[in-house]
Amino acid sequence: MTKTATTDALASNAMRLLWAGSLAIFAAAIGAGVRGGILFNWAADFGFTGAQLGAIGGAGFTGFCFGIIIGGVIVDRIGYGKLVVAAFVFHILSALIALSATKGQSQSTAYLLLYIGTFVFALANGTLEAVANPLVSTLFPSNRTHYLNILHASWPAGLVVGGLIGWILGDGMGVSWKVQLGLFLVPTALYGLAFMGQHFPKSEASAKGLNVWEMMRDVGILGALVACFLVGLFFKDQLGSILGFFTANPFFTSTAWSALCWAVALGLLLVVGVKTNFSIGSILLFVLFIAHLLIGAVELGTDGWIQNITGNILTPAQGKILFVFTSFLMFSLRFCADFIERHLKISPIGLLLICATLAVIGLQLVSGINTFTGAMMALAVYAVGKTFFWPTMLAVVGDRFPRTGAVAMSIMGGIGMMSAGLLGGPGLGYAKDRFTAEHLQASAPAIYEQYKAPTPSKFLFLEEVHGLDGTKLSEAQKASPKTPEQQTVVDASIVGDRETLKADSFIPLAMALIYIGLFFYFKSIGGYRAVHIEGKH
Repeated sequence: MTKTATTDALASNAMRLLWAGSLAIFAAAIGAGVRGGILFNWAADFGFTGAQLGAIGGAGFTGFCFGIIIGGVIVDRIGYGKLVVAAFVFHILSALIALSATKGQSQSTAYLLLYIGTFVFALANGTLEAVANPLVSTLFPSNRTHYLNILHASWPAGLVVGGLIGWILGDGMGVSWKVQLGLFLVPTALYGLAFMGQHFPKSEASAKGLNVWEMMRDVGILGALVACFLVGLFFKDQLGSILGFFTANPFFTSTAWSALCWAVALGLLLVVGVKTNFSIGSILLFVLFIAHLLIGAVELGTDGWIQNITGNILTPAQGKILFVFTSFLMFSLRFCADFIERHLKISPIGLLLICATLAVIGLQLVSGINTFTGAMMALAVYAVGKTFFWPTMLAVVGDRFPRTGAVAMSIMGGIGMMSAGLLGGPGLGYAKDRFTAEHLQASAPAIYEQYKAPTPSKFLFLEEVHGLDGTKLSEAQKASPKTPEQQTVVDASIVGDRETLKADSFIPLAMALIYIGLFFYFKSIGGYRAVHIEGKH
């Protein structure tokens, strides 16, 4: 018999805490949804390239990583309540910083304000999720997949509201992007009230008396290697760029700076090794971390760009409508996880494999859209595919690694968000710039020289490329009627978007291969099942 919410919960205020956590994620998603819709405004106001917009969007994920990992490590020591207060303060501060960016400022100043404001916003979101994920996992231990999917249903719900804000207030009424962005403060106030005065339980690992480093043993050197690599990459690329601008010091983009950043990452890895008695960690958890790195890149990285891409191929208003449609579809489906697991008898790993396959098909279909109806059908396939990725992965960690308490779950969330910020968002921005530039340079080199951005786009070890100037591209897109030259530029931008989506589809393909391996692994050990801590040892 399926358990009810009352019999499934371990605390009398479990449902109050569940909905408080949902409100917190809802506020975060509204901010993310609005940001995805105002990329056009930022490009037009400040002349940002696709790579610059991708980097700002990426800060909305990298900041999350620091919030959730640091929060996950200290939450059992300082308590959930203090972290909620810290997140609330960060949310207010992020709004003050981002809303200080004003048309007429230098591009570099506007970039800095929007980047830092977005980073602090993400820091608040990560801190909140360091509370919500282990809290719900602890409150509902017998049905984690179901309740974590319910918790994270508030993410697409917030994206729906954020998309509607852009569609109605932005496109329909011409309301300033600052007003649109500031509306996330309303649910921020609500989650603060919902958490106020509540009693919080301890995680299973904390209740058994395990300390942080005992919880870290399953993570070990292998798991820490994934997280430390992303931290080093953040210091080298994004932090280096910001410090280089702020101090006008070329050291922060030099080889010496890179060496220092990787030395810091190596030092963090060494600390984990020493504190865990050089535990290698679980190979299964390491594989799950790699899979979640890919999830962050394809799910959240794509979410940050999908309004811009579909809006460019069709119209900006249709892009927002499609974003609202897919987000609502995700919101509805996340309440079906219990039915899928209990009645269709599909294990979490089987569900993840199905989702990865659908995501590959969906992205390939979206890359070929030409009509609104076709786009809706293609995006529906993609949306179904990505719906269960994030919460189901968290549930697998909660089921299989209870000794890690909040730590492994928080590190996994941090890896996913950091990947979205360092790989997904910037990578898609770079791909968009590169594919567009290559097409325009090949078909109309003179026009390309006229429209190319002065600042090159860079991503990891790939060669630099000059994308299109955001202001000039925006003017060509808005022109009616368009000159032959403007139409050529717009067509090249659409080609770049289509090729970007095709390249993006290879990420869930890699995930599908991982899940096939995990499916056969669990089959070899008698099937997937949750495990529990028997005692401290």
